Amino acid sequence: MFSPSHPLQMFFGPIVWSAWFVSLYGGLGVTCALIPPDPEQGALTWINGGLLAFGLLLSLFLLYCARRCWLARPAADEQPDKDADNQRFIASAASAVYLIGAFATLAVAMPALTLPPCV
Repeated sequence: MFSPSHPLQMFFGPIVWSAWFVSLYGGLGVTCALIPPDPEQGALTWINGGLLAFGLLLSLFLLYCARRCWLARPAADEQPDKDADNQRFIASAASAVYLIGAFATLAVAMPALTLPPCV
């Protein structure tokens, strides 16, 4: 894995979130077409359980990445040079992007608590 101050860290959060979003709705559409659960079950289906579990795991992973980037920032007084400023900015921005991705992942997964999957 790249170092926390690598510039690509700022793009991994949105990439992971968009892959989650596409696979969530694509997988839900295919699953509902092939093996739909009984509509009378409401939101308590195996599909929603899997979506919630995977969404929580993915959010935890994104939170871990955010924490990893945040803790790897060099202190301002440790290395007062331009390279350290760049590393600090990249790690801070990546941490914020991962945090937003974790929140967005949970926000997309939360309707599975109340909405039936294939209605």
